[in-house]
Amino acid sequence: MKRADGSVMKKKIIDLIEEALNVPKGTITEDTRIADVEEWDSLAHVMIIGELEEKLGISIPLEEAVELTGMQELFVCAGIQTE
Repeated sequence: MKRADGSVMKKKIIDLIEEALNVPKGTITEDTRIADVEEWDSLAHVMIIGELEEKLGISIPLEEAVELTGMQELFVCAGIQTE
C-alpha cells in the first residue's frame, strides 16, 4: 500500500473513532492508547470494531480486536503500514 493511501486511511479511521466515541476532533491521534481515552470502554471498543468493518471494510478478527491497546496496533491489524 502506498504511503499516501495509508495516511488517508489512518485519517478515516481516526475520524470514525472520534465520531463513535463522541469526542472532539483531535482527541484521537496515531499515538493514542485506548486506556488513555475515558470514553473508549469495552462497549465502545466493540462498536468501533463493527463500524470499521461496516463503514471502511476493515475486518479485525475478534481475538485480535480484544488484544488491541492503541492506535498503532489497530493500524497494523487493519493492514496499514506504520512507521
